Amino acid sequence: MYSEPSPERRFPKVPLDRRAYAFLLDFVVIWILSSFSAGFWQAIIFSICWFGLRVVLVEKNQGQSLGSWAFDMKVIDLRLRRVPGIIELSKREGILGAASLLAMWGLNINFMNAISMILLIAPLIFNCGLAIGDEGFNQAFHDRVAGTAIIRAKRGFSLDLRLKKLFYDVKRKLDSRR
Repeated sequence: MYSEPSPERRFPKVPLDRRAYAFLLDFVVIWILSSFSAGFWQAIIFSICWFGLRVVLVEKNQGQSLGSWAFDMKVIDLRLRRVPGIIELSKREGILGAASLLAMWGLNINFMNAISMILLIAPLIFNCGLAIGDEGFNQAFHDRVAGTAIIRAKRGFSLDLRLKKLFYDVKRKLDSRR
């Protein structure tokens, strides 16, 4: 009797640190782009850039945003086993984008008002923190709502591996000079 392979074996999990680095790269790029304005306009520019980088680009680029490409990952629809459509991506990134926008405001406040900063960052921490307890695919809240998961991709830049190699090469050269 034939049974379909379990999703865990078919799609290997992506380590949480790689997911965090990819998110951080996307977040910082969008934060920098939106930091040229302030207040209401900063939120509008952040939202437009977020939607462009994390929804439109992902749909057109085989499930990869800039950060996902840099760290060899892609987003898939678990039900269909392919790159999610614009609706699923919009659901996913709407939740994550709103939490990221609040976190950006919290980080802009910085330590001038530490309680406000912590309260504004809390939704992002909660959203992404759920991925730590998920045994299957490390799905965060936004992944569960949209029915998506992050998996390894064959195409990408492997930025973390290249930086590790560079670090060990520099360390080896410094040790050889002693």
